[in-house]
Amino acid sequence: MTKKEKETAVLKETGAVRVYGVLRDEILTMKLAPGSAIDEVSLAERFALSRSPIREALVRLSADGLVTMLPNRSTVVSPMNFSQIPEFLDALDLVQRVVTRLAALHRTPDQLAAIRKAEVAYEKALLICVKNGSSQGMIEKNYDYHMAIAAAAHNSYFADVYRRLLEEGRRMLHLHFQFQTMDEHKTADQIGSDHNLITDAIEERNADLAEKYAHLHATQFRGRFMQFLNRNLTSDVQLNYQSE
Repeated sequence: MTKKEKETAVLKETGAVRVYGVLRDEILTMKLAPGSAIDEVSLAERFALSRSPIREALVRLSADGLVTMLPNRSTVVSPMNFSQIPEFLDALDLVQRVVTRLAALHRTPDQLAAIRKAEVAYEKALLICVKNGSSQGMIEKNYDYHMAIAAAAHNSYFADVYRRLLEEGRRMLHLHFQFQTMDEHKTADQIGSDHNLITDAIEERNADLAEKYAHLHATQFRGRFMQFLNRNLTSDVQLNYQSE
């Protein structure tokens, strides 16, 4: 490979990474709505790139389950199937309980330190999110925290399933967080308190307690998300009709 070819390959990879990062953020924060079409030509113009790095970015997003590449070569943001949410929440609850229990039994000192570090990073991101209303940093650090627990479970099969569930749940977590922050009385400590309980149980090697808190964490997420779906934002609005 010539020097020019190497430089072109580097620029192509850099461009694909940049497009991937921007589109991923926009999908996870719902700026790109589920089911919306993605036009490669428009993206190439937007990012001032050829269609090749755009295509590479879309392939990566497809592997993440965030976009769907259709047989007619068009691409759409992957839809959210709300009819499957109860099944998703059941699976998340069960796998989260198993992974957290195993982490309490098998974690090493280094892995516990990694979990604590991820917990602190999540708490810092949560404070920022509560202040500015942007959920992206919190979503990423929440993922990192739970995957640190998955690593401590020492079971690659459970970790892979857990990773897939957490990836699928990112957009749900964004909606859930946006709903929670509508309550001006909610603090970052209240929103993020579950993680501390889980980490403490893992540190104590108390598998029963770790599983219990993991289950409560999933149950509370289920309840809050279903509350979001059933919300009525106009219930307190008073309408006074005056007859002429």
